[in-house]
Amino acid sequence: MRLRQQEWPSAKRVLDLTLGSILLTLAAPLLAAGALALAARRPSGGVLTRSPRIGLGGHLFVLRSLRTRRLRLDLLSRLPHVVRGELSLVGPEPLTPDEARAGTAGPAGPAGPAGPAEATEATDSADPCGPTATTTATTEPPGTVTVPAARDWRQELRPGLTGLAQVRSRSGMPWDEPALLDQHYAEHHWVGLDLAILARAVHTPLHRAVRGLTRRGKAHLSDTDHRRSGYSAAE
Repeated sequence: MRLRQQEWPSAKRVLDLTLGSILLTLAAPLLAAGALALAARRPSGGVLTRSPRIGLGGHLFVLRSLRTRRLRLDLLSRLPHVVRGELSLVGPEPLTPDEARAGTAGPAGPAGPAGPAEATEATDSADPCGPTATTTATTEPPGTVTVPAARDWRQELRPGLTGLAQVRSRSGMPWDEPALLDQHYAEHHWVGLDLAILARAVHTPLHRAVRGLTRRGKAHLSDTDHRRSGYSAAE
């Protein structure tokens, strides 16, 4: 009898489960208030949006989000997906099946698998007197979407609630194209990078909010505010 080796969760998964559970607990009252406010408006389709996305290993799941972007409640409402293991706190953007099949991540490298034309040539050049080759069709389990080989790196890790592409997308630099940033993260990710991205994701909106409040609170003094009473421009 072969004993199945126990698989321990990775450090990334431990971070997702621990921090995701804490954030979900803290955000639960705010999410409940947001859901009630949306329900009072009776939006068509309900308070949640539902969209099929591709997850780890090409498995399909339904991404649910609140129908609002105020206070980033749409992102916070996806925390249950993190706890369940369908999303990670940090990772590539979750793609729809159509986006995954489009193969927008770029062409495969020169050492990639042979294409249909190459396979046909190899078959035609085989010895006709030799033994007949038997091909075995492989079937994917239900709920799995097959994507081009160039996008296989996306299937090796969970998509993220936020990611390197999200925190760097507004730099305007050509090397900060989202697909390239997602692929760079997939090839170099580790817990330290995840924490840095999370810190950046939290810092940016907070910094903007503080700057907005500071600007609103500033006194806008005109050149007439400090003049003595009775002052006339004709003097």
